[in-house]
Amino acid sequence: MKFFDEQTAIDLEFDQIRSWLVGYCKTETASSRLLKLQPYRSSKEVVRRLDLVHELQLIRHQGLTFPRMEFRELKKEIRLLGIQGSVIELEGIVNLLDASRFVNALFAFFKEHTDQYPQLKSLLKDAHPTKAIEKEITKILDRRMQVKDDASDDLMKIRQRMSRCKQQINRNFEKALKSAQQNGYIDDLKENIIGNRRVLTIVSNHKRQVDGNVLGSSKTGSLTYIEPQANIALNSEYDQLLDDERIEIRRIFAQLTNFFRDYYELIQAYQSIIVSFDEVNARERLAKKLNGVKPQVNLQDQNCDYKEAYHPILWVQNQAENLPTIPQSFHLRSDSRLMVISGPNAGGKSITLKTVGLIQLMFQSGLLVPLSTRSKLGFFDYILSDIGDNQSIANQLSTYSHRLQRMRFFLDKLGSKTLLLLDEFGTGSDPELGGALAEVFFEEIYEKKCFGVITTHYSNIKLRAAQMPEAINANMLFNRKTLKPEYQLEVGQPGSSFTFEVAQMNGIPQKMLKAAKQKVDSQKIQMDQLISDLQKDRSILKKLKDDNYQATLAMEASREEYEEKSEHFEQRLSKQQQLIEKNNKYLNHGRKMAQFIEEFPISSKKKQTEFLNEVKRYLAIEKSKIEARIKKAAEAAKKKRLEAQKRNEKKKPKKNRVAKQKITEKPLEVGVRAKLRNSSQIGEVVKIEGEEVTLVFGQMKAKVKKAQLKVI
Repeated sequence: MKFFDEQTAIDLEFDQIRSWLVGYCKTETASSRLLKLQPYRSSKEVVRRLDLVHELQLIRHQGLTFPRMEFRELKKEIRLLGIQGSVIELEGIVNLLDASRFVNALFAFFKEHTDQYPQLKSLLKDAHPTKAIEKEITKILDRRMQVKDDASDDLMKIRQRMSRCKQQINRNFEKALKSAQQNGYIDDLKENIIGNRRVLTIVSNHKRQVDGNVLGSSKTGSLTYIEPQANIALNSEYDQLLDDERIEIRRIFAQLTNFFRDYYELIQAYQSIIVSFDEVNARERLAKKLNGVKPQVNLQDQNCDYKEAYHPILWVQNQAENLPTIPQSFHLRSDSRLMVISGPNAGGKSITLKTVGLIQLMFQSGLLVPLSTRSKLGFFDYILSDIGDNQSIANQLSTYSHRLQRMRFFLDKLGSKTLLLLDEFGTGSDPELGGALAEVFFEEIYEKKCFGVITTHYSNIKLRAAQMPEAINANMLFNRKTLKPEYQLEVGQPGSSFTFEVAQMNGIPQKMLKAAKQKVDSQKIQMDQLISDLQKDRSILKKLKDDNYQATLAMEASREEYEEKSEHFEQRLSKQQQLIEKNNKYLNHGRKMAQFIEEFPISSKKKQTEFLNEVKRYLAIEKSKIEARIKKAAEAAKKKRLEAQKRNEKKKPKKNRVAKQKITEKPLEVGVRAKLRNSSQIGEVVKIEGEEVTLVFGQMKAKVKKAQLKVI
């Protein structure tokens, strides 16, 4: 994409997609990248990103054991490694251990699954497997990620002294506690911890009777905390040992940090790998949330075929509320690149438009999208939108002024690689004047060869779309019986706004509706009613067509099943008959041979030779008979196969033959009814001037080329 319009991202709620992605990230760097995600400039990069996510999706769908994403990024550790004399502390060492184990596990996985996931494997190109880092760290840290006693000889000695000192402190404390209890100096609490030292909880009235160091008292002053006298020196010694331990551990960590510096470039590669896999993982988890897939990619042109496409955000909302989401199927191609959607308010026009825009933004940002894998998407250099109410009090802009400014901005960027999304096109001003200006804009948009989806209520825009070869009307279906929208897109004809039906659905009194109808031009109402009736009839026709198609499929399946079973039965019968004939033949041969041997005397060697020659002659005759039967059977099978082919040709659907018949059209003359070839709208021819024909649609007139018309 050459230009990314942030206003379009706002219009299409792309920030919600970014927010979901960030929520799945473990590292700050991946979060920062995805928070600013936008379509990539290169289609090659988009395909690479799609493949990365798709490969991880396949791994998880197949139930393979993939290394767990347990890591933290290494920015701080890399920075410290670049500073001579710096030391990586325990947390950083654990991060390096997790990173090393994760990357080594990745190498092991891709070694086992060689060449199956090339894009994911390519993320490891700057690293190599090694156990050296893990081995060095595990010499020092145990399984609980604590420094081992034997991490060094000095640390071993220090901790042994600490252990002995601690044991003596505990023995002394227990002795002092027992003595205080016997004398009745102890409160029910018995002991406390102050400054990492065990202290006796002495009733303040008896504090002078207990030897030791007073370290504090309760808020009320009723209790005094005393360190037993015998432990004062030992606790000081223990504190010194703790300090010695800290110094020795830091020395060990410094030594380990110097070891890491030999692997500085590898650790940098670890950081890159961690962030990359974190990002891919976030994209895959989002795909799982949205039921996203990798569509087919069109690199040749901008043609897009959206099959069973869902609006991602609506899908999630409806899933949470256990509501169905109706998918939409449509295409934007060079011969139908501008789709004008009309229909009732709250019928799904805007959602359908946003579905196109948001899916296209996600796709060009390398995200899997919620539609069928049979879908095929192309790439656009610009995705531009004008959706919703964008009043600006700060800039003193009305909605209409804002839209005019956006339109001026669009005109500079429109072209054959632009996707334009205009919601409620032409609204915000006087309907008649605004409609005229909208029509001029629409014609300019069309001339720029851009792709787009436009929603409108203006009849003149619908009519212009019907007159333009590369534009197409569509409508959102509305159920007039239930007075409810069906949220289903139907491509091919404009839709009625169902103004009064929607008002009735929302509880507007019939008296007011009747009064409103009286104020409207009756021909306008009739026109809207005609569109509504046509839409209804088309829906009924479509249902009948679908039902008939399904019935035809079922009948064809039953016929094929019958023929298959019949053929199978005939084959079995034929095989059984052949087996019987074969057995009878063997029996006859056996009887003939037995009779032949009995009748033929073999008393001399000469007679034996004659006997063998006679047998050979008999076998040769039988062989020639068998070969003749095989040849005859092969010819019969070939004949049967040809007959079957002829039968199948006759059984092909009649529509294929009918389609080949040349249809003779009626002559085009004044007074006949004709329709636009790319539309279902029918009008009456009132004037013919050369190649230009004037048609009347109700109260509207239109001039079109002869080639665009078909006589009814």
